[in-house]
Amino acid sequence: MNPNWLPRLNPRLQKLRQKLLNDPYYRLKSGEEIAIAAQLGIRIDANQATVDDWLRLPGLSIHQARTLVDLARSGVKFYCVEDIAAALGLAAQRLKPLEIILIFGYYDDESLDSITLVVNPNTATVEDLLKVPFIDSSLAQAVIDNRSLSGSYRNIVDFQKRLNLSGEILAQLMYYLQF
Repeated sequence: MNPNWLPRLNPRLQKLRQKLLNDPYYRLKSGEEIAIAAQLGIRIDANQATVDDWLRLPGLSIHQARTLVDLARSGVKFYCVEDIAAALGLAAQRLKPLEIILIFGYYDDESLDSITLVVNPNTATVEDLLKVPFIDSSLAQAVIDNRSLSGSYRNIVDFQKRLNLSGEILAQLMYYLQF
């Protein structure tokens, strides 16, 4: 991301940027907001998204969000925005603007079955974090303290940088964290 684009934002867009960075449940309202969220590194993994994740996107109802989550949990894999449109019975063109914020990760069934606990470090308590393998009490407290001081973590890279984690530690943790 080019840091020089930030000063050119008008005050309204700067306020939106702050909302996106500080509120993990902020519901995007337009293509412009989706573009800014994408520039900030906000992504939604279509195959692991929660109902709350889907509801961040404009034009999706709670019923549609639940349908997508239920399908993903039942083993349906989404490979592109057209798959989501087909699952919802919508024209693919209607969902195309969402494509820049969606990712379509591949997960084999064995690796998904082996991970039973996934936490959101933006909402987790110390107790929640301690249930994650490889997180000890000092790291759990550091996650909470850093979040309180600097706001929500935007993504896994932001999490790593702010907590000064090694690549080796992050490689262990990334399977248990969802932003």
